[in-house]
Amino acid sequence: MWARTESVRAGLRRAWQRKPQLAAAVLLAAALTAAIVLWTRPQPQPREAFHGLPHVYSYLQADSSGQVKLHMMSALPADIILRSAGSPLRPIAAFGINGGFFYGSDLLSVAVVNDRPVNGVQGAYGSGWFNAKYPRGTLVWDGASGTLSVQVVSSGDDLDVTDRGHYWAQGGISMNLQREGLWRAAAAAEHLPYADEQRMRSGLVYNADGKLWLIVTPTRCTAEAFRTAILETVPGGGREGIFLDGDGSSQMNAEEALLTGDSRPVVQMIALAGAEQP
Repeated sequence: MWARTESVRAGLRRAWQRKPQLAAAVLLAAALTAAIVLWTRPQPQPREAFHGLPHVYSYLQADSSGQVKLHMMSALPADIILRSAGSPLRPIAAFGINGGFFYGSDLLSVAVVNDRPVNGVQGAYGSGWFNAKYPRGTLVWDGASGTLSVQVVSSGDDLDVTDRGHYWAQGGISMNLQREGLWRAAAAAEHLPYADEQRMRSGLVYNADGKLWLIVTPTRCTAEAFRTAILETVPGGGREGIFLDGDGSSQMNAEEALLTGDSRPVVQMIALAGAEQP
């Protein structure tokens, strides 16, 4: 009896001695479990710079018969803000898309608001006062008359508007959506870059209801395929518009679609009301 009691006591002592090791093993297992949970749990994504800004546009996505995917933001002309960028669009606190053609820090397309170019002073090279080298299709909102048009001009001096203190003008290349037999020759005359190559593309289109569509496709396509996709999918009649800069410059900031192109800096942006000013 005595021997059995001593055996039990010895077993209890051994168990007590093993407690620190058991406790350490339990703590290690708990730490590993917590680490696995933290590793596999989805991490919250940082908010985009434009998160929470006024939502003054409607969004539409559509695929053409040629499988060109269009991302479109529709807005009123009065809610458009032409502004300088100087960076990729993503870090800019503004909804919108890329604007006109550029080289380095020089803007080579008209981008004017109330006779003020967005990238410098009136008459200066690269400021947005000129469509460099060639007269080119420029989409103009005449705020005084409430009308939209595409005018082929060389500079802000050539713009036909009612009130020089109440308009904006965005340069690009004429699409001639109402002139099927003319558009290709006009695009060539205006020197549309890489018209027949597979490139990402951007455009600005209006319809007879006075609504604007800011359009970007990440699909690599020709200018003709992009134009056809617009004719097939942009709502409304009486549509007209312009090609904007494309390829890696084709970028969009929208809640519904963030398109970054190749993340290159762009000189100018077509932004929407509520954006932070540069």
